[in-house]
Amino acid sequence: MGKTIAIYPGSFDPVTRGHMDIIERASKTVDHLIVGVLVNSAKSPLFTVEERVALLKQVTAQYPNVEIRSFEGLLVDFARASGAHILIRGLRAVTDFEYELQMSQTNQKLDPNIETMFLTTSIEYSYLSSTTVREIAAFGGDLTQFVPEAVALELEKKMNTKGECNK
Repeated sequence: MGKTIAIYPGSFDPVTRGHMDIIERASKTVDHLIVGVLVNSAKSPLFTVEERVALLKQVTAQYPNVEIRSFEGLLVDFARASGAHILIRGLRAVTDFEYELQMSQTNQKLDPNIETMFLTTSIEYSYLSSTTVREIAAFGGDLTQFVPEAVALELEKKMNTKGECNK
């Protein structure tokens, strides 16, 4: 049997300690993990795709089997092109499950060879979302318990330059 390649897709705007928890755990279960940073033209992200990829590369440098790549279009097409047969999705709460179940069933219809694996977020990060982190950053709150240090620094810079900091 060949190498197990999985994709953990998301916006990662910004990457949180919850995302890092999933990346670390997923990297232990597969041979190669591709963190796929979604280019979503419908959303106006705080960080550009290039910035998100660079931050993820920085905070995942200690995982030799983790690769960071951006993608647009259908996740199953990206998975197929990457040689991946597993999609990793993190679940924080029951509300996530309903949406994620629909997505996994849709992906299964689009490509029956691709499986979705759900990892439940560690309890200490179950409440955490990028939206919450952006909100805390906008009001100048301490981000160190929510995001890696490098991300906290970049968030602070971003909020100050964008004039969105309400300190």
